[in-house]
This record gives sequence, C-alpha cells and structure tokens, in this order.
Amino acid sequence: MTANLSPRSSAWRRFTLMVSGEDAIDDGLEQNAPPSGLPQERFLLGDRLPIASVLLLGQSDLAVNPNETIACLQPVHLHATRDHLILMTQSQIDLTANESANLLQVALPFIEEDFGSKILLQGQRDWFIPAGPFASLATHSIDQAHGRNIDWWMPRDTSEVGIAKFWRKLQNEIQMLWHIDPVNEEREQRGYPSINSLWISGIGKLADIQTPPLLENVNQIYGDHPLLAGLAKYLEIPQQDEIDFSNLKNTFAWINRPENIWGNLRQALLNSKLDEIEIIDFPKGQARHRILTTKDLNKKSWAFWKKSEALTWQEIISA
Repeated sequence: MTANLSPRSSAWRRFTLMVSGEDAIDDGLEQNAPPSGLPQERFLLGDRLPIASVLLLGQSDLAVNPNETIACLQPVHLHATRDHLILMTQSQIDLTANESANLLQVALPFIEEDFGSKILLQGQRDWFIPAGPFASLATHSIDQAHGRNIDWWMPRDTSEVGIAKFWRKLQNEIQMLWHIDPVNEEREQRGYPSINSLWISGIGKLADIQTPPLLENVNQIYGDHPLLAGLAKYLEIPQQDEIDFSNLKNTFAWINRPENIWGNLRQALLNSKLDEIEIIDFPKGQARHRILTTKDLNKKSWAFWKKSEALTWQEIISA
C-alpha cells in the first residue's frame, strides 16, 4: 500500500473511494467552539463550507448566483433528555412533503421578514433562502450535530455580535407556532416525533467552493449523499447514486457502506480493469490518502509456502 498520489495520465485507471469520518474532538482539551464541519465536508468543499448553496444547486434547476450567500433551513425534532436537548437526524422523523409545506406556510411570514428575502426553494427536508442578516453566523450541518447536546452546536456569532441571538429569537417564535400546529397534533397521534424546531446551517456561496485537485481527473461521481448532486453539477461531472461496476476508470465514490462494494473493487483490480484504488479516509479528522494495487490485496506473511489470505475491508480501513 503506497501513498503515491502524483497526477496520472488519462490512460491510468484509478477508482477513488472516500469513506466518511467523524470530527476530531479531544475530550482532554478545552475547546471554545465545535470543529467547523465534518472532515469529508471540508475535503469536498473547502474550509468555508458553502453547503447550502451546493445543496440548492443539486436540488433545483435554479440559476444560483455564485456570489449570493445562501442558508439552508431544516425542520427538525429536538429530543429532550433529563438535562439537555438532542438533535435527531431527518431520516428519523419521517417528514412528509405535505407536512413540510404546511409547516413552512405557518412560519413563512416570520422567516421572510427576518431574513429580508423570499424563500428560493422549498424541498421536503431543506428550505433555502438568501442568508441576509444571518450571513455571518457560524453553523453546523445536521450530519455533524445530530445525536449530540445541541447547546454546543447552536449557531454562534463570528464577525458581528448579536446575530446568534437574533436567530434564536426567530427560532423560538417558530417553535411556539409549531407547538400548537395541527401537523404536530396528527404526528403525535400516529406516534411520530413532533417537528419542534428549525435548524439553520450551510451558510455560504458557490464562489467559496474549494474542491480537491483529484476531482479534476474524475469523469464520473457515484453516491447518493445530497452534496454530491450539487457538487457534480458545479463541476459539470456526471453523477449517479449507484455504482456502475462496468465504469470504474477515473471515477470517485462516496457511499454509506463501502464494505459492500469491496469485493467488486478487489476483483476489478485482479482482472486488470483497474490499475489502482485510492482510498481516502479521515482518522482523527485528518484526510489520509492511500493507493492500493494488486500487490496490496493480500496479507503479508513470512510463511512463503502458504497461500496468502486476502485482506478484508475491515483490515484495510483499520490499518
């Protein structure tokens, strides 16, 4: 396994697989603020993390102004424990398109008044609006903040004092409106968690994107993460959710369960359909690049007379 990452000619056949990581939080150190973004978010988009603009690009046919700062608003459920609130992922709340539309209709006058703009797009889970007075907020995506005490992950002031307080005022107003809304009454009757808050994140503009150089040589992107559709459109690279194993040359993939495709990738190397596989992961929150060729697929052994065993995905990713 090598770290040879020099640019290849178009004839070189490489498949790049990115594996999601967690943010690095050192419990032994005092930190004034949470890490800015998950490592895979920073890797794909750069440190300014214009997630909302990329999501908007991927979810619509709108001509997104590359210099307009966009915010993503998401209806969420905050689960109350004994002493704090925990943010649930949107996949856990089963919000329907009709429920989303009804909740937005109630909150819309308050949102558009405080943002000073009209909603650009209402998706089932994501609502997009020019960030306006909230442009300087430091925020965190649901992917990063879910399952944790939200006290530490709430929006914070950066260059302008009082903006986070302004957001919390709007958030509280919407929480009170939704608390008595028929949508939540019906959800609770069906045993579903209430939609009891609004999350803001991803503030930024397309002009802030800083993509990794490796994507310059990619002719196909695979994976169903919402960020990939917008990023592919921005880079003008084809994208699809499922991997086409007949088309692996010079492609990039970010999928939820990479262990499920390892057998196919290994076989592609052994059958000379690929020259190498690049694996990108994020131990301790830092990007790590490794190159695998056919000689890296089996365990090393001093017992040369024995047939070497194939490395499992778990052994590769844990190395």
